[in-house]
Amino acid sequence: MPFTTITLNDGRKIPEIAYGSWTLGNGREVIDQVEQGLDTGFDHLDTAQVYRNEEEVGIAFHESGLSREEVWITSKWSGAWMGEKQLSITDSLKASLAKLKIEYLDLYLIHAASLCQEQGINSCWAEMEALQAAGLVKSIGVSNFQIADLEVLLSKAKVVPAVNQILIHPYVYHQTKPLIAYLKTKNIVPEAYSALVPLTKGPDGTPLRKVLDKISEKHKIAPEQTLLGWVRTKGVIIITTSSKKERLERYIAVGDIKLSKKDVEEIDEAGKKGIPASTRAWVGRVVVGVAGLVGVAIWGARGLGRL
Repeated sequence: MPFTTITLNDGRKIPEIAYGSWTLGNGREVIDQVEQGLDTGFDHLDTAQVYRNEEEVGIAFHESGLSREEVWITSKWSGAWMGEKQLSITDSLKASLAKLKIEYLDLYLIHAASLCQEQGINSCWAEMEALQAAGLVKSIGVSNFQIADLEVLLSKAKVVPAVNQILIHPYVYHQTKPLIAYLKTKNIVPEAYSALVPLTKGPDGTPLRKVLDKISEKHKIAPEQTLLGWVRTKGVIIITTSSKKERLERYIAVGDIKLSKKDVEEIDEAGKKGIPASTRAWVGRVVVGVAGLVGVAIWGARGLGRL
């Protein structure tokens, strides 16, 4: 069935697939690409303070002619980065709203637990809850939080995070399964970024690539559709992007693709056989970058082998 929505623990319905701006950079080209995403059928935009393109995402949304209610907009508090002064969560949100030129966010995330090291996770989350109560953001959540981080947050939280946006693809799924299972017990929806890394950063000829190619040929679909279809079977919201309209159309068409249980199991098993050295190095840089957030900006600005 086509992509629809997933109901969050606060009762709001979030679109199952989002157009992400992490790798886009800045400038008019970004505006055009986000507009292309909206034109292709994406109704969920994902950005962040550290991506440095909230303004472009906002311009694209306003130029699209779509109403505010027709587009779900997510952004993130990314703390201090690129040598700039760290803003509070409240000040960062107000700055993001000003750049996007909107009155509220549909979803606001703490970009990484490490950002709360100074004031503490509970203090950070209390500020997020206050922003939600004030109506500046409709839903609140986190990104790159592990089970231990969530246990701390939930020990004093009045509001359970609606989502946790994390790295999910077959090479890391085996290690991530306990976290995904934990999120399910807490009714927190996982969001997947960089799901296409095995294709964009992995070499040909690996066990996983062979399985993806075989399944794609069987269903007469593209490998990236098979991979995104696999992500969808995990009950996960997909964050993806492309500068090419035909690929965006293929991504949207994933909503009509149904993989068999055997297909999913084969992808699971192939992913467990190991991550190529080149992909492992990239994942390592992402982990380091997320820990400090500066790396996210650097790698995002360079582009990450977009499909």
